[in-house]
Amino acid sequence: MSYQITASIVLYNNSIKEVKKAIDSFLNTKLSIKLYLIDNSPEDNLRNIISDKRVEYIYNDKNIGFGAGHNLILKQNDKIGEFHLILNPDIYYKKNVLEILYTYLKENTEIAMLMPKVLYPNGQIQFLPKLLPKPINLFVRRFPFPTSLKKNINDKYILRYADYSKPFFSPIISGCYTLINKKVIQDGFLYDERFFMYFEDFDLSRRVGQKYKTVCYPKVEVYHEYARGSHNNLRLLKIFISSLVK
Repeated sequence: MSYQITASIVLYNNSIKEVKKAIDSFLNTKLSIKLYLIDNSPEDNLRNIISDKRVEYIYNDKNIGFGAGHNLILKQNDKIGEFHLILNPDIYYKKNVLEILYTYLKENTEIAMLMPKVLYPNGQIQFLPKLLPKPINLFVRRFPFPTSLKKNINDKYILRYADYSKPFFSPIISGCYTLINKKVIQDGFLYDERFFMYFEDFDLSRRVGQKYKTVCYPKVEVYHEYARGSHNNLRLLKIFISSLVK
């Protein structure tokens, strides 16, 4: 079957309530769609989270990482729709978001990857579109620096002053909600599986951006229940630094 949009969510011991919000948001459309749940959890407790013919559950029995999880689908050309959505399990949004993004991409075929405006649950903007990072950008965000210097460097990096009233070029497209044209995937642009987690979206955006357009479309919005795990967990911090070096 040919789908207009397919999507994949990589799971790891996620809250059922949280994942259901993401699933329900994606399924709330009249487009022809298919959702793949790739579960990296130690147990398949999420197997029966939903019964819907548009959803396929895939259990890995091990944690293969974010990029490798999505690649399980991206590598299978017959499973991908006209556009494929990389979707985080902590994202939710209102009806018609998918339709608007789909229509925009159909009308603007030069765009390879697209993300919407991303908000915190309280309505504040998450400045996730970014410039290609220099080492200073990433270290400033993670470690203590003088406040004024940190703000100046960071504001430029996160495109804080971009015009959010219209679509704009974004060198980095966040992996929390990335809509990708199938032609890009067929061209061999997949996640680099050396990145277990963190920065795999930076790497993909950088490589895709050398050949295609990457854009933020802020006329629609999604909500992201973002948790900065590497700031509170030593193991995740080590993974963060390892990916940073890569």
